[in-house]
Amino acid sequence: MATLTLATWSTNLTYLSLTPPVVDAAVKSIYNWAGCAIGGFAQAAPQIALNVSLANGFNGPSTASILGLNGSLDKNGYGYADAQLAALINGIASHVDDYDDTHLASIIHPTGVVASALLAVSESQSLLRREDPVSGPDFLTAFVAGIEAELKLGLSVYPEHYDVGWHITSTTGAIGAAVGVSKLLGLDTEHTQHAIGIASTHVIGMQVFFGSMTKSFHIGRASQSGMLAALLARDGYTSSLSALEDKYGWLHVVSTRENGTANLAELGQTWEIESNTFKPFPCGIVMHPIIDGCIQLRGQAIAGGKPISVESVQSIGLRVNPEVLVLTGQTDPQTGLEGKFSIYHATAVGLLYGEATPAQFTDEVVLNATVIAMRKLVNVTTDDSVGEDQAYVSITFGDGSTLEKYVEHAIGSLDNPLTVDDLKNKFLEQVSRQIGGSRAQKAYDAFTNIGKMTDVGKIKTLF
Repeated sequence: MATLTLATWSTNLTYLSLTPPVVDAAVKSIYNWAGCAIGGFAQAAPQIALNVSLANGFNGPSTASILGLNGSLDKNGYGYADAQLAALINGIASHVDDYDDTHLASIIHPTGVVASALLAVSESQSLLRREDPVSGPDFLTAFVAGIEAELKLGLSVYPEHYDVGWHITSTTGAIGAAVGVSKLLGLDTEHTQHAIGIASTHVIGMQVFFGSMTKSFHIGRASQSGMLAALLARDGYTSSLSALEDKYGWLHVVSTRENGTANLAELGQTWEIESNTFKPFPCGIVMHPIIDGCIQLRGQAIAGGKPISVESVQSIGLRVNPEVLVLTGQTDPQTGLEGKFSIYHATAVGLLYGEATPAQFTDEVVLNATVIAMRKLVNVTTDDSVGEDQAYVSITFGDGSTLEKYVEHAIGSLDNPLTVDDLKNKFLEQVSRQIGGSRAQKAYDAFTNIGKMTDVGKIKTLF
């Protein structure tokens, strides 16, 4: 009954069902996503995907915006493409920097897949005037429906589904996007069940692609798939009404263990979006405690008159959760994308630069001789007793002196979250690089006030 349970809950969800903390978490998730999508568009992956799509005619009527496009695909200058292409590119761009949100209990980055699809449909409805415009409250309701669907399903199969090698963000995300778009379109329960079924057959994403452009392609493609699933279901395309729970359905095929019934029974009672977190560093989240500790140790060393350099440091010791080496154990990254999954690179830039922004995860920095030399000084040991948001970092200097730091809860974790000011600064820093400071502030104002809009489909025109 999992498919029916999910579809029924989503169909009956109203904006009044959402508590103030849920709405607040939804708005933060959306503007954090928008910042990542605009800033990430500067990367090669979304650029290649867009250029190939346009060159081969994969673009229909211009009805939805590519958020980071600082130019024009259409006469209005807003960078519109067709809805499927916009969902693809915004999804890729929002994830390519690995700067997007994270639900720590499932390691899902929930917003990119769902929001990319919802915005594309909202803009299409506004421009084509086929249905009433999507209001801010309606958008937020559909968004929460999609996020909760995605995360509850993720929890139902985690960690077995993840441990075998699936990219859980995209495998659950397509279904979340289908639920969200179905809600936005006002589909009834049975049509939503069909949408869930169509989306569930679009299982996409494996971890072998981490550190490559294909990782972010998973998110764009899942967004496209979920949106298409809902649109097909609306017009009568059928699937299975038991797509999730059937013996050969999604829950059983993608995992050796599932707990869908129990998790979906918690819909509307435990809101997973309230446990969403936001990254301070654009890389694998298991590295964040180490970066946090390295930045703090650098400041401590400099304040004590000890320079941090390859010449002054003898060795760097890390004691971390075992997942760190499983997910980010690359010792010799060759590209910026690979650097995002190298604990050795993360340690080096944290100590050498005192920060870890997209600028520290470029091909140039990854191949920098000084950074490479510092990476080689890093020694990592794993310890099951160290939490995933914890780390022990030590530096031994050439004169035999040492500095040590224990990070109990990394910045950006549930126990040490980014502040509203942190989130604003992160947004403006990313977006200003792509569209300029003035437009970045307008974009921030637009997305932080999305819940008050009468027509979300016009949001790109505001900046």
